[in-house]
Amino acid sequence: MNDFIGIQDCVQNYLDGLYSCDTHKLEQVFHPQAHYVGAPDGELLIRSIQEYLPIVAAREPGSQRGEQRHEAIEAIEFAGEDTALVRLHCRIGPRFFIDLLSIIRCDGRWRIICKLFHTE
Repeated sequence: MNDFIGIQDCVQNYLDGLYSCDTHKLEQVFHPQAHYVGAPDGELLIRSIQEYLPIVAAREPGSQRGEQRHEAIEAIEFAGEDTALVRLHCRIGPRFFIDLLSIIRCDGRWRIICKLFHTE
């Protein structure tokens, strides 16, 4: 049986972690071997989660700036009992992101194994 609530909880914690730059919360939703992938300005960018989290930690949180949250899950597609793809959009500072999150259930928990992003 598909677990939409578990996926939604994982994604909400991801969005909350980004908004507050809470790397502890993000560590809980990303698999330790996760990757952050995109092609900003046409250049391929691949980082491990260990490389990505310090970048988030160095940001001024949107919560401290009083930034209004703009985010929504557009789709959740299950590829099996323990794998799913989530498409969402969110704003971080002046940039709008489209995120494709590959999510896997390991040890009973949903975790992001790959974040593929596009900025507008």
